[in-house]
This record gives sequence, C-alpha cells and structure tokens, in this order.
Amino acid sequence: MKKFLFASGFLLLSVSCAFAQKDTGIAVKASTLGAGVEVIKGVSDKLEARLGLNWFSYDHDSTEAGIKYDIDLDLLSVGLLLDYRPFDSNFFLSAGVLWNDNELDLTAKYAGTVTIGDNTYTSSQAGTVRGNLSFDDFAPYIGLGWRSKLGSNSSWSFTFELGVLYQGSPNVSLTADGSLASNSAFLADLEKERSQLDDDLDDYKYYPVVSIGLVKKF
Repeated sequence: MKKFLFASGFLLLSVSCAFAQKDTGIAVKASTLGAGVEVIKGVSDKLEARLGLNWFSYDHDSTEAGIKYDIDLDLLSVGLLLDYRPFDSNFFLSAGVLWNDNELDLTAKYAGTVTIGDNTYTSSQAGTVRGNLSFDDFAPYIGLGWRSKLGSNSSWSFTFELGVLYQGSPNVSLTADGSLASNSAFLADLEKERSQLDDDLDDYKYYPVVSIGLVKKF
C-alpha cells in the first residue's frame, strides 16, 4: 500500500506539472499491466516521452507443479518510456524501463493429503503451504503502437499498443508451517517442489503487454 501511495503521489505531481505545459497529453488506459494513467510530453517532431503508473489485483485458482493454489496477483509498475515515430504518421516504436513491483502470492488448497516433492504428507504435517513469486525491480520494455501526435488538431486521441516486458527469471519462495516444517527430509521435498514451481512459472519472465486508452491533449 505504501508503495502504491508513493507511486501515485509521484505521478500526480507529474500530472500537475503537465497541465502547465503545451504539447502534453494525459492518457487513461486499460492493459495487461492493469489500469493505468500516463503523462505524455512532446520532445521533438518524432519523439515523445511518457511517464505512467499501472496497478491491478486479481485472485484466481491454478494448479502449479501438481498442487492447486489460490493465487493472488498484484500488479504495480511505474514506467518511463520514449516513443519514436519513424514515419510521418500515428505509428510509433516504444522503448524504456519500468520500476516493477509485480508479484504473485500462492496458498495451497488441499484436503487430507498433499504430494510435495517425492512424498505425500497429511495436512497436519505440511500445514499451510505458501509461495511467493517476484521479479527484477527494473524491467526493460519494447513495443509498438498507434496514437496521434500531440500537436495535431484533435484534442482527443485513441491509443493502442503492443509490447513485451522482460521481468527476469522469477524469484520463487515456498514455505510450510506444519509439524514437519523443520524436518530435513520434508524441507528437501519442499525445495524440490519449489524448484519445479520455479520451472513451471519461468515463462512469466516475458510479460506480454496489450493496452488501449484515451488521450486528452493540451
């Protein structure tokens, strides 16, 4: 929550400054990074800079490494991007970096017994199995999109973008709080489970970005 408030305050300050500038836009977006707000500033005829905040939370069930988990997905990122227009058109290429606080929290859902690593354990032995998946703090981004120039006649513009965020290989942790939580054999099985979970979730290091939105130009 503190991180969200800090990021929001930083962006609101940028928005306030933007209203005093010409060749500036404020975008409201929906994307695979969550709901978003961006400040867009013209740098030259072919170059524009963007500062944006994205956030979203979502809960769902998924089976990973043979265990059914309740997954809590929290997305939070602040991006600084440059858009380059190679042609005299609305098409642009984009590159930049995001401060990335995206993460997954996992809680195992099972009744009776659960297989962890190579062995099966009762609910009292394993207890509550929890996992966390986090990524690099800074993630490079490349993309392409369509948006009219800030200096064009229309005061409103539609924006559309496709891209990919490289978050790095995920950092996966897995813990349990049952009666065998400190048992060496159980911990070895838990590490095997964590390693398999790490392999299953490795594709998350490349995160596809699709976004649409509206831009108000000043």
